[in-house]
Amino acid sequence: MHWQIYFYSLLVLFIFGFFGWLISLVRNNVTHVDSMWSLFFVLAALTTAAFVLFAVPVNARLTLVLTCVVIWALRLFIYLTIRNWGPHEDARYVQIRQNNQPHFWLKSIYIIFGLQAVLAWVISVSLHAAISAINPLNWLDYVGLALFVVGLIWETIADLQLSRFKINPNNKGMVLNAGLWRYSRHPNYFGECCVWWAFYLFALASGAWWAIVSPTLMTLLLLKISGVGLLESTIVERRPAYADYIKNTNAFVPGLPKD
Repeated sequence: MHWQIYFYSLLVLFIFGFFGWLISLVRNNVTHVDSMWSLFFVLAALTTAAFVLFAVPVNARLTLVLTCVVIWALRLFIYLTIRNWGPHEDARYVQIRQNNQPHFWLKSIYIIFGLQAVLAWVISVSLHAAISAINPLNWLDYVGLALFVVGLIWETIADLQLSRFKINPNNKGMVLNAGLWRYSRHPNYFGECCVWWAFYLFALASGAWWAIVSPTLMTLLLLKISGVGLLESTIVERRPAYADYIKNTNAFVPGLPKD
């Protein structure tokens, strides 16, 4: 992989994050950064592809990885945009805003938008490695494609089930424990994790074993930082029934209920 191309993508991501920050000043709301998250990876992948195509013809892995990234990113972008649509700021960001006063409007350029740009840049290393490679597809690519399809379908179904559950007023204060949510407390995050390990398999197929930092960091985020750990830190206080759900249902990897 040409490392200078990788660093060019950081500049592109910073520019995108800067425009997201400008929008937040107009809206007085930073929630749209959630929708931007998957687009950071599309921009990183497209930046690498643009430079690579100046030197080599289109190859099968470049096409495969770009297609997968765009499909994954658009699905997540549409879902999060619909979910967060409206003038009100997400409670997570309201808390961050309160904890970083005064002048959060200025601090948010690095606390929110800059941080996400850097995280996306680091995590995208597997995409850069796979897209930059010129060797033919091999069996690891096909395993990666299969894992990608499973992960994408899994998280899509999980998100649809959760959305339908939330829009039903009769479910207020209740816990979703049916469908995929019967086998895992966070099936959407499990699907997302599968997608990123699939991207790593594309990189590994090209010889970039060191790109393991990408799925490892994403798994850490999903489990400990912005995913499972964050969501479950206060949920029992808001939904007492969740305590029993924790006892009987795996947190991440799907498995049969314990009861």
